[in-house]
Amino acid sequence: MLVLDSSAFFSMDGLPGEDYVCPPGVIREWEKYNDPRLQLWDINVRECSAGSLKLVEEAARGTGDSGRLSPVDMTVLALALDTGGTIWSDDYSIQNVASAMGIGFRPVGERGIKKTLRWEFRCKGCGRRFEKKYPECPVCGTALGSVRKR
Repeated sequence: MLVLDSSAFFSMDGLPGEDYVCPPGVIREWEKYNDPRLQLWDINVRECSAGSLKLVEEAARGTGDSGRLSPVDMTVLALALDTGGTIWSDDYSIQNVASAMGIGFRPVGERGIKKTLRWEFRCKGCGRRFEKKYPECPVCGTALGSVRKR
């Protein structure tokens, strides 16, 4: 079973030849672009469980990807947990959390990650590092960027 992320749909000319599913949020992301394929394809959509979503959120905090993943990205990962599926995505943060959780993934058009990374956030002004993402540095108010954890 493949669990498709938005990047998979944008890269495909046709639906995969094996069983697949995606969360509703992926379809909502795709609708924004008025892609005609959405009307032509019969797409299997399923919600993820709350329990799996909670496990994904915990894993994303552990890798430092929680500030890099959208809510839809989290549901892709949770749906893969629910179905025992393999994620089809070019999103490196999705791949990173999937790798940390032992969920299989396949890149669509990119190379894909080679190893799991841990991330933290560094202030672009004062240089302080934080485990979680803030809208701005709580010390000096400058924007934060993500960096590999030391």
